[in-house]
Amino acid sequence: MNLTHNSTLLLVPINIRKDKKHFIVEDKTSGEFYEMPEICINAIEMINYGETLGEIERQLKVKYPKEEVDLIDFAGQLLELALVSEIDGINIEIMEKENEKLGFLWITPKIGRFFFNRAALFVYLTFLLINLYILLSQPSLFPHYKDLFIFDLMILNIPTWMGITIILVLIHEFGHILAMRAKNLPTKLEVGHRLFLVVLETDMSSVWKLPSKDRNVLFLAGLCFDTLILSFALISQLIFLNGSEIFLGIMNVVVLDTFIRIIYQCCVYMKTDLYYLIESVSGCYNLMENAQQVIKRKFTFLNTPTSNEVVFEGEKKIVFLYSLMYVVGVVVTVSLYIFFYVPQLLFAWKKILPGFTEGLSSLSFWDAILFTLQILIGALLLLYSWRKKYIRS
Repeated sequence: MNLTHNSTLLLVPINIRKDKKHFIVEDKTSGEFYEMPEICINAIEMINYGETLGEIERQLKVKYPKEEVDLIDFAGQLLELALVSEIDGINIEIMEKENEKLGFLWITPKIGRFFFNRAALFVYLTFLLINLYILLSQPSLFPHYKDLFIFDLMILNIPTWMGITIILVLIHEFGHILAMRAKNLPTKLEVGHRLFLVVLETDMSSVWKLPSKDRNVLFLAGLCFDTLILSFALISQLIFLNGSEIFLGIMNVVVLDTFIRIIYQCCVYMKTDLYYLIESVSGCYNLMENAQQVIKRKFTFLNTPTSNEVVFEGEKKIVFLYSLMYVVGVVVTVSLYIFFYVPQLLFAWKKILPGFTEGLSSLSFWDAILFTLQILIGALLLLYSWRKKYIRS
């Protein structure tokens, strides 16, 4: 169906809310959110009043003389977003977007507010400072890549590490869940990945229903719980300095795992919790994509014909600063691999490789076989996560 300046549109049910710089438009049917500047909101309001596209364009050109106004193009964008239900009284067939059902409604907002209120945030900040003091004053407690290896047998180390990691990740994500429920928002857990790491992710899409200042705590909630976990592990090591080797070994793994997860949050070139916090505070909601284009312009060999940068007025400085953080995040990630992941893998393989040369009756042989299977299972989970992301795209 062709759009003309005489066309009138009927939009699907939407909700419009003023945000930090622009406006958030919510598709009530699909639950998806879109950021739009004021001129677009004015156009939508006139569309809802039944004005023709030509009349809307004429009025907007008068009101925004410095803006490039093309209502035919804007209407086409609304069509692509499936926000138009009728054109000139004729129904538009809209491919239904799957509105995934979110849960955890059994957790009352009162429970969420117990963990996330002003007093609780002060407690989290206090424990953060305690953690910094302990790590600076007790260098021996600083995590080391060998902390992962509690036992001599790899078949015990990997399951132990995986079990501890799963528990810690669940606690981290439960922080987000409780913060979401404190605002009476639904959510769910799903499997995702960060580079080569399989992770659990809390669906936080409904945070866009909230004002910017109310979203920040939700993004920091997982880190708040990580801070408590790290404090517990560090203080336990100080109190039980001469305690059980296995207990202290487990605390070492907890410190190592939590420390790395906190550092990973600083790698904002991935869409980590801190990345979304920066977006929320700055009011720039396309930071990663725009920063990638800035970097590609600096390194022309990375440029592609499909590069598409959409930067609103006044956002260039923020995008540039984030681009610097993007590069720093890549350096931090490489450092983590150099100082933790690669040494761990080399240390583990060095320990198990001799086992392959021994007989079937040797414990070392089965240790090597089972360790290899564990690595393969982890790789399959990662491939599943990548496939899931590819299908969604």
